[in-house]
Amino acid sequence: MEGVIATEADQVSQTSQRDKLIALFRESVRAVSPEVAMPRKIPHSPHGRTVVIAVGKAAAEMMRVAQDRAEQPLKGLVVTRHGHLPEPAPSWSDVEIIEAGHPYPDENSLRAAERALAIATRLEAGDNLLLLLSGGGSALLAAPAAGLTLTDKQQITRALLQSGATIEEINCVRKHLSRVKGGRLAVAAGAAHVTTWIISDIPGDDPSFVSSGPTVADLTSLSDARDIVAKYGIEPSAQIAAALNDPANETPAADALGIAGGETQIIAKARDALAAVQAMAGEQGYQVTNLGDQLQAEARHLGASHAALARRMAKDGTARVIISGGETTVTVTNKAGRGGRNLEYLLGLAIALNGERGIFAISCDTDGIDGTDDAAGATIGPDTLARARAAGIDPAEYLASNNAYSFFEKLGDLVITGPTLTNVNDFRAILIDPAA
Repeated sequence: MEGVIATEADQVSQTSQRDKLIALFRESVRAVSPEVAMPRKIPHSPHGRTVVIAVGKAAAEMMRVAQDRAEQPLKGLVVTRHGHLPEPAPSWSDVEIIEAGHPYPDENSLRAAERALAIATRLEAGDNLLLLLSGGGSALLAAPAAGLTLTDKQQITRALLQSGATIEEINCVRKHLSRVKGGRLAVAAGAAHVTTWIISDIPGDDPSFVSSGPTVADLTSLSDARDIVAKYGIEPSAQIAAALNDPANETPAADALGIAGGETQIIAKARDALAAVQAMAGEQGYQVTNLGDQLQAEARHLGASHAALARRMAKDGTARVIISGGETTVTVTNKAGRGGRNLEYLLGLAIALNGERGIFAISCDTDGIDGTDDAAGATIGPDTLARARAAGIDPAEYLASNNAYSFFEKLGDLVITGPTLTNVNDFRAILIDPAA
């Protein structure tokens, strides 16, 4: 049901639907922002020092909220992705700010990890370490295990990200190649009390996998990490292979993570974002189907599956919104391609819908950056394929070559928000409007 290029009236309707979808996305981000999610009371040690380390794409905003709510100015460290500082840039007298590489670690990632370890090591009994953690920290804090270099870490990270491995699998390997991940930062804090507040970007919200769990006990093993590398046909360098066979790189046991104990709390998750969107769409008169926050599959395949679902649900003529979260994967076959998992999902969805009238969709990363380019995601409508083909753009070719970003860029359908300063992973909504 490919149809023709939209009439002027169709274009007005589709602009309206795009605006509705973008509004839903913005609501998903608002609901999990640090301002909304952070507890009102900031931990304070009456008999010792309180130090804050904030790591991840939401780090700067989490530190800002903590400073606003603390009884006195906080000291510590902020480590975030390049470009993920609010404007104007914060200036706290006793807080060091480091911008580092993501999704691949850089020299600043090394410096950031060493600073975090140094801060933790100086703590004593009676002191309190508050870790404000969000997605992205696995790359932002890089302390290679003995015998490894930054280049080694970059190469294995690239291979894993391009293999189609899940984030849990990727972070399992990362934990066993690090001196800071898998609970090791908590070990460095010794007798100090460790409190960890997490904005989770992990399907299922296992805190040990968010940013590879620097203060959370790890339940995976070196054997698991080796199995994952083999599962995806990755040929590690000799240095990586040696590290994954070195018993010294086994993550520490839970009882080694500080004698003063610790507290870990997930303060925001994808489920919260979906609940807020469900309420918003319901108030607008839509019947909402929530597919949950743990969807994991190859992005283009999930898009095709959702197209079939949307077509079935559209048959009864009811105005609906289908929402979902989670983290899809992309198997990269063209390393020169441009596009993230949300864009591949949408292109797979559009191709499978083949111009079906009345169905519109958005898919965006809640951190504002899908992949490595500047778009959070994009939107599609019934005219997407027709407009592309009229412009000489072959949708199937762009999908096959991992070039979904270029596809949506040429159509002007990208959603560009800039960094949102939070991160609970992907947000997807399919709007079914029989009247459109």
